[in-house]
Amino acid sequence: MTVALLGFGWDKSSSYARGPALAPTIIRSVLFSDASSTYSLSGVNVREVISSFNFPSMPEHVDDCRKVIREVVNEAIDSGARPLSLGGDHSISYPILCAIKQAYGPVNVLHIDAHPDLYDEFEGDRYSHACPFARALEANCIQNLVQVGLRSVSPAQRAFARKHDVVMLGADANAVEQIPYAKLVAPLYITIDLDGLDPAFAPGVSHPEPGGLSTRDVLSIFKKLEAPPIGADVVELNPEKDVNLATAMVAGRLVKELLAMLSINR
Repeated sequence: MTVALLGFGWDKSSSYARGPALAPTIIRSVLFSDASSTYSLSGVNVREVISSFNFPSMPEHVDDCRKVIREVVNEAIDSGARPLSLGGDHSISYPILCAIKQAYGPVNVLHIDAHPDLYDEFEGDRYSHACPFARALEANCIQNLVQVGLRSVSPAQRAFARKHDVVMLGADANAVEQIPYAKLVAPLYITIDLDGLDPAFAPGVSHPEPGGLSTRDVLSIFKKLEAPPIGADVVELNPEKDVNLATAMVAGRLVKELLAMLSINR
C-alpha cells in the first residue's frame, strides 16, 4: 500500500498563537534531511512508500480551506493511497475525517493530545482547533474515540465526552497500558497533536502542557496497535517556538513510523 503525503499549512483557526502554518514544509524537510536516515524503526524506507506529495496553497477563508482539505484527501484516497496529513493546526482533522468517512464510513480514532478538542465552540468559532472532534462526532465520522495524553480538560468537554462515550486518558506512568486497544480496530485513524508529548520532548508547540507523554510512549502505543491505520495526521508543530528543530525532529520520527504503518497492506 502506498501513502500520499499531504501538507495543510493552515493556522487561522488557532487560538492564542500563529505559527503551525509553517510546519508542513519544515516537517517534510526534516523527514528527508541528511541528519537522519529515511528508515522507520522497523526498517521501512519511507521514500519507497510515498506515492505522491500534495501541499496545496490554503485559501484565505476557512470554509474554502475545509473544502480544499476534503478534496485533496478525497483525491489521495481515490488514487488508491492512504493519506498522511501534516498540519497546520488541529482544525484540519475535521475536514480530513469527513473525507475519510466518505470512503470508509465512521472510523475508530486514536487521538494523542494534551487537549480533548471537544468544545462546542471556542472564542465564537465552532471550527476552531479546539473543536474538531466535537464536529466529527456530530457528523458521525467517528465510531470510537480514544484520547491519550490529556492534561487540560474543561468540565464542558468532559460532559460532551460522556455523552459520546469518548475514552479520555491522561499521561500518567501506565497510560500506554490503560488504552483500550480493542476499540482501536479497523478502520483506524490516528491523529497526533504534538503538545500531547511533554514539552521536554516537544517544546515547539503553541500550548505546552507539562506532564505529557514521552516520544517512547507514543512509539510504544504504535507497536501495540493491531490494525494498520487507513489515514493519519500530525499537527500543531509551531516552528516559531521550536528549539534547534527538536520538535520538528520528533515530528519527523513519528511521521516515519506512521508511513511504515500506513504502508502495511491489509
